Amino acid sequence: MASSAQSPHFYLNPGKSNSFQSKAYKQRNVNFYWNFGIRRLFLRKSQGLSVLSSSSSSTHFSNSQLHGLCANGKLEEAMKLLNSMQELRVAVDEDVFVALVRLCEWKRAQEEGSKVYSIALSSMSSLGVELGNAFLAMFVRFGNLVDAWYVFGKMSERNLFSWNVLVGGYAKQGYFDEAMCLYHRMLWVGGVKPDVYTFPCVLRTCGGIPDLARGKEVHVHVVRYGYELDIDVVNALITMYVKCGDVKSARLLFDRMPRRDIISWNAMISGYFENGMCHEGLELFFAMRGLSVDPDLMTLTSVISACELLGDRRLGRDIHAYVITTGFAVDISVCNSLTQMYLNAGSWREAEKLFSRMERKDIVSWTTMISGYEYNFLPDKAIDTYRMMDQDSVKPDEITVAAVLSACATLGDLDTGVELHKLAIKARLISYVIVANNLINMYSKCKCIDKALDIFHNIPRKNVISWTSIIAGLRLNNRCFEALIFLRQMKMTLQPNAITLTAALAACARIGALMCGKEIHAHVLRTGVGLDDFLPNALLDMYVRCGRMNTAWSQFNSQKKDVTSWNILLTGYSERGQGSMVVELFDRMVKSRVRPDEITFISLLCGCSKSQMVRQGLMYFSKMEDYGVTPNLKHYACVVDLLGRAGELQEAHKFIQKMPVTPDPAVWGALLNACRIHHKIDLGELSAQHIFELDKKSVGYYILLCNLYADCGKWREVAKVRRMMKENGLTVDAGCSWVEVKGKVHAFLSDDKYHPQTKEINTVLEGFYEKMSEVGLTKSSESSSMDETEISRDEIFCGHSERKAIAFGLINTVPGMPIWVTKNLSMCENCHDTVKFISKTVRREISVRDAEHFHHFKDGECSCGD
Repeated sequence: MASSAQSPHFYLNPGKSNSFQSKAYKQRNVNFYWNFGIRRLFLRKSQGLSVLSSSSSSTHFSNSQLHGLCANGKLEEAMKLLNSMQELRVAVDEDVFVALVRLCEWKRAQEEGSKVYSIALSSMSSLGVELGNAFLAMFVRFGNLVDAWYVFGKMSERNLFSWNVLVGGYAKQGYFDEAMCLYHRMLWVGGVKPDVYTFPCVLRTCGGIPDLARGKEVHVHVVRYGYELDIDVVNALITMYVKCGDVKSARLLFDRMPRRDIISWNAMISGYFENGMCHEGLELFFAMRGLSVDPDLMTLTSVISACELLGDRRLGRDIHAYVITTGFAVDISVCNSLTQMYLNAGSWREAEKLFSRMERKDIVSWTTMISGYEYNFLPDKAIDTYRMMDQDSVKPDEITVAAVLSACATLGDLDTGVELHKLAIKARLISYVIVANNLINMYSKCKCIDKALDIFHNIPRKNVISWTSIIAGLRLNNRCFEALIFLRQMKMTLQPNAITLTAALAACARIGALMCGKEIHAHVLRTGVGLDDFLPNALLDMYVRCGRMNTAWSQFNSQKKDVTSWNILLTGYSERGQGSMVVELFDRMVKSRVRPDEITFISLLCGCSKSQMVRQGLMYFSKMEDYGVTPNLKHYACVVDLLGRAGELQEAHKFIQKMPVTPDPAVWGALLNACRIHHKIDLGELSAQHIFELDKKSVGYYILLCNLYADCGKWREVAKVRRMMKENGLTVDAGCSWVEVKGKVHAFLSDDKYHPQTKEINTVLEGFYEKMSEVGLTKSSESSSMDETEISRDEIFCGHSERKAIAFGLINTVPGMPIWVTKNLSMCENCHDTVKFISKTVRREISVRDAEHFHHFKDGECSCGD
């Protein structure tokens, strides 16, 4: 760092003319100068002296003092002296300003640097080259491009260093277009020739855009100015070409290099990997080793990443062994890369061993393990690792918090999620959108959707993932109306991606919003988004669940048919109780050489069960392993349901007792449901006993037991079960039905009294009830002869909301038009009989999809066969 050109007029040691550059200059001398100088300055201040009355020698002395403090890194003391000089109006020399600015840059002292800048501007009309360059370098280092640009404009003249610093600053912060504009201004307006430092920066900018045409233009400049043989410039050219995807040109440059350094090899090898050419990159790595060129840290981490991309465990282990021989195995970044490689390959135990042997772990090490566990479906281990990290006093960053929140969402661990939320607020990580997005996901999956909405609304800059998370969360919490509203709002500012549209289609399917689903389908066809992904299957599922099987077949025939596509159709026909169609579809699927999976057999067994095709169902169950599918608990539950629905309850019970695995609540629940159908209380109570030993929180099993008792007239037992539910804090979702009329979906709650057409709806329903009474049908909820407990049961477990939806559809559609209703709960027997009567009376087809079945009513009959 340069000293003042003028010698001070006061020396502690007169024998030395430049004490500030002398190696013998000691700390005590500086302290003496400081104390003496401050006393003189404050003495002047007390005497009311001004800069106009100061002698030239005192000005030189103060500047020398300030320069000396800068030379010794005493920033705080230098700033105090500078402030005192300003108060006494003592002029500061330009080279002293330069020294002070460089000290601020070195100390990363942004506040002090800005103070020096304001003082310099107040005393100078323009900035010289040296001082201007110092300010430029400081502001660029601080990332303050606004002040850097202002300094650039205030400079009386600029040299190549000035342009290089500013171009580099804009490029480093991602302002690539501005950096290229400055480069062209330097050439054609400033008339400054680029050098070996200019080209790497400009080429890095072209690669960052990426803009191959501009990159080639700069390549021409490299040749024109004679830098085509400079190794640093050629390395930058190789990096630019691979960033722009032109690997061929990069390799041509690489092969023509008369001399290569390790950066050359790294640029070319990593360039192959970045462009998905892992095999070519590995071949070049082995060629490099054949030429006895030793890899460095960058080479090895790049090669390890390639093994990760290839998913080649054997090659990964070989590279790991090679890393150990090179001595890089102790490097923390290499260990992190190896850990990531093993985790992504599914070898989490290998990753654990490597992680446990690491002598030193940084935040990347911990985060890699946490996110790796989550990736390998081990959320418990992810949270345990986070606890270990906390005990190790390592502070998490935004990536760590996001990974742990994802694990909490998977487990439904609300307590840990809330703890992380508080930590994110305290550590100011909540401002990172990745943290906010994962909080939305966690709260949504923990059934705290209102909290998720609060977080969503507080995100200042929402991205596609933010919108997708809240739309999926609303769908998950059965607030599908709001999910579709949010989709419309999102489209005003952002284009939804395939995942967003899939979540929205699931919401459409849930409430039967066919027109909205068709709008999404049109958007997909218009934009082409997700056509090669999983979106076609989401469209197929939407049409199936909305009951439009003809449209579903058209969609099925127009898309790629994978196992998921077949499963959707199989499930659709299974829900409709069309077992023969399910079997026919399964045979067609096998003939088309699509291998069935676990879900295929669940749909197949359910279809056989609802159609009481016991023999065929048992035959398919016995042949599962022939298709490479091992039966799991869901398949066993389907077989119990198959036998139970057919009335073979004892056979079903024996099947459970002979199961090779311990039955879960779903298996016993299937037997309980069969007991409800066939009114077998003893076996039903036995099933319920087994269920509640394993699961006391699932409300569906309590409803099944209540229905069993109610159907058998055991009202006291119904009351007992209701008390059990209350004691366990369980509530039944309010009954809600949706009907689409003229492209608009209308929702009706069980106790809804606020709909604009409530009076007309009730009038229509009362008319049907009177006609039912006239013909001897008295199973309406309004029947005065019905037991109050039974009425209460139906109100809670059914809610009769579908009746209001059907009445609304009858009022607002033309005669003869089919009515499609979706319901969140199961239909009770009363509603089922009522809708049968309505369909016969009005001569309309009415479809109701409830929580279990797809009911199609026509001429007083239902497709479920009652």
